[in-house]
Amino acid sequence: MDLFWLLVNIAIFLAITFLLIWMQRKHVSFSKRVLTGLGLGILLGAFLQIAYGADSEVVADTTNWYSIAGSGYIRLLMLIVIPLVMASIIQSIINLEKSSELGKMSLWIIGILVVTAMIAAVIGIGSATLFDLNADQIEAGQAEMERAESLENRLGTVEDMTIPDQIVSFIPSNIFLDMTQQRATSVIAVVVFSIIVGVAVLGLRRKNPEQAEFVTKIVNAFYSVIMRIVTLILRLTPFGILALMANTVANTDVAGILELGKFVIASYVALIVMFIIHLVLIGVFGLNPFTYLKKVLPVLSFAFTSRSSAGTIPLNIQVQEKSLGVHQGIANMSASFGATIGQNGCAGIYPAMLAVMIAPTMGIDPLSFDFIIKLVFIIGISSFGVAGVGGGATFAALIVLSSMGLPVGLAGLLISIEALIDMGRTALNVNGAMMSGTLTSRFMKKLNVEKFNDKTAIEKDISI
Repeated sequence: MDLFWLLVNIAIFLAITFLLIWMQRKHVSFSKRVLTGLGLGILLGAFLQIAYGADSEVVADTTNWYSIAGSGYIRLLMLIVIPLVMASIIQSIINLEKSSELGKMSLWIIGILVVTAMIAAVIGIGSATLFDLNADQIEAGQAEMERAESLENRLGTVEDMTIPDQIVSFIPSNIFLDMTQQRATSVIAVVVFSIIVGVAVLGLRRKNPEQAEFVTKIVNAFYSVIMRIVTLILRLTPFGILALMANTVANTDVAGILELGKFVIASYVALIVMFIIHLVLIGVFGLNPFTYLKKVLPVLSFAFTSRSSAGTIPLNIQVQEKSLGVHQGIANMSASFGATIGQNGCAGIYPAMLAVMIAPTMGIDPLSFDFIIKLVFIIGISSFGVAGVGGGATFAALIVLSSMGLPVGLAGLLISIEALIDMGRTALNVNGAMMSGTLTSRFMKKLNVEKFNDKTAIEKDISI
């Protein structure tokens, strides 16, 4: 009988897939197809949970099959991340009109990311205080206790890392290892290596123009091939989002959400406030925040469902460059840096809220000036090198809480709602990366304002 219902569920998924294919053939806009996949994925996931129950074998088997489309899509994106980062940054540098622009780009992008992470920390402190969150309010079950214990053990691997140690971790010692993304700072290490290669080509251009020109042609050709692969993969976005959202909703622990509902609400209030601040910053510097919002929605939808900042890099770059009119080099660097630096949700809001919740249990006033200043400063510094995949927030929390002298076990007690909150955090992280690229391009007078204001730019240029 379970086999019958499994086949029914697969048939429903295929029917929705054919609907999305039909919409593509009818030239329905990419944004509308992504949002359709998101909406139908939520409905499909709700149906599975209501009809069978989140813990049923039918749901487990069904979501396992759905993962072919969902997890398969993420794997394809992760496959292209490192080649894309390398090719795009090297290509951007060797095509710069002035090599001095590289430093300015990097400083603006990193500065915006870190400053907004510190602002996000203040928002997190405010939200935790407003909702009167306290670590004593959370009861621990068996799974939560095991998670808390594992985090305490993991703390030993990060608490001894000083700020200089974190900075050194950005420097690659084995680029082939970092190409496998085995370290939390692998993407940044690849960025550093790519910058070195790009600068080397610029130096070669002065000494041996012919060889430099030959290398430039190879890099430009490789970049063109990579971007074509990216376009092909991004055509699968509506289908990937459909599967990811259906699986997420179907497996959501409703009881856990209800039990920790106040923390969930407080988290999303903080995330929404910070997102509004992003839009305000866009508006303050002379750009229409509503036009911006409409164009970045497909990227945010994928980030929300995938919970992977790194996996969103290809779509992030495409939308910045082709839809928002961001300078190519700036788009490449902001998407890459934003995957591991200054993540407003994971490295800003989340650890700040945990610190405020834990502080009273240690006899510390979380609203004291000294505590807040120290917390915001530590979050700004530690926001470097947060892994751009699911779990990066936990890593950030370990660093911040240990630096503040606070116990880290609370992060393990939130296991039942981790996925739900992480969806919103990732979307905010990715939006911060796109905002940093847009504003940097604006500050350096490299933003194509006409393309930014063209509401059909993404459909015409990305050709998906």
